[in-house]
Amino acid sequence: MSPLNQPHVLVVDDDPDVRDMVCDYLQENELRATPCSSGREMIACFDNQAIDLVLLDLKMPGEDGLDLARQLRARATVPIILLTGRTEEADRVMGLELGADDYVTKPFSPRELLARVRAVLRRYQVQATLPQRDSARRAFRFAGWELNLRTRRLKTPDGSYVDLSNGEISLLSALCQAPRRVMSRDQLLSMSRLHEAEVYDRTIDVQIRRLRLKLEEDPAHPRFIVTERGSGYMLDCDVETLY
Repeated sequence: MSPLNQPHVLVVDDDPDVRDMVCDYLQENELRATPCSSGREMIACFDNQAIDLVLLDLKMPGEDGLDLARQLRARATVPIILLTGRTEEADRVMGLELGADDYVTKPFSPRELLARVRAVLRRYQVQATLPQRDSARRAFRFAGWELNLRTRRLKTPDGSYVDLSNGEISLLSALCQAPRRVMSRDQLLSMSRLHEAEVYDRTIDVQIRRLRLKLEEDPAHPRFIVTERGSGYMLDCDVETLY
C-alpha cells in the first residue's frame, strides 16, 4: 500500500522517546504516523491534514489532555485513543465520557497499541459505509491523492499541494462521492451545487478539462476522470471517505 493511502495517525506526546517509538512501530506496520509534542502542534496538524486517528497523552506538562480531547471532538468525529498512567482512572473515565474511543495505560506494549489502533480504525471504517450528511465529510483519498474538504486543498501523491478553484473542488468532491459510477452532467451540476452560479451544461466540461490538467499525467488520455460518451463522467478509482 502506498504510504499516502495508509491510515494517518497523529501521535501526541511530550516524551520524544515515546513519540519516536510509537511512530516507528506504526510505520513498520503500514500506518502513517506524524509526531506532535504539544496541543498547539496537534491542532495545527489536525486542521491542515486529514487525520484518521489521534493517540493523545493525557498528562503533558502545562496542558490539559482532557481539554485537548474536547477540542478534537468539537472539530470532527476522528477516533481518539488516550495514553494514560495506571493511576489516572478518573481521567480515563472522563476522557471516555468526552467521546474518546479507547485508552492504553503506560507503559504499554507496542503490539497491544497497534491492535487497539487497528480495532478502532475498523469500527470507523464500518461507520463510514453508512449514509452520512455531506457536511460531515472531512476528506476523500484516491490513488495517493487527498482532497481535504475542511482546508479545501488537494494534496498530490508526492505530498505537495495543487490549487483548485471553488468550482473544481465542488466538482471533484461530487465525483469522489460516487467512484466508478457514471455521472451525467445534470447530476454533477446538482451535486456540485453549480446551479447556484446560473451556469450551463458545458460548464461541467470546462471544469473537467481543468481538473484533468491538474490531476492527470496525460490529460489527453485521462486515467482518473474518464468520459463515458453520451453519458457523462466517472472517477475511475477507489475512494476512501474520512468523517
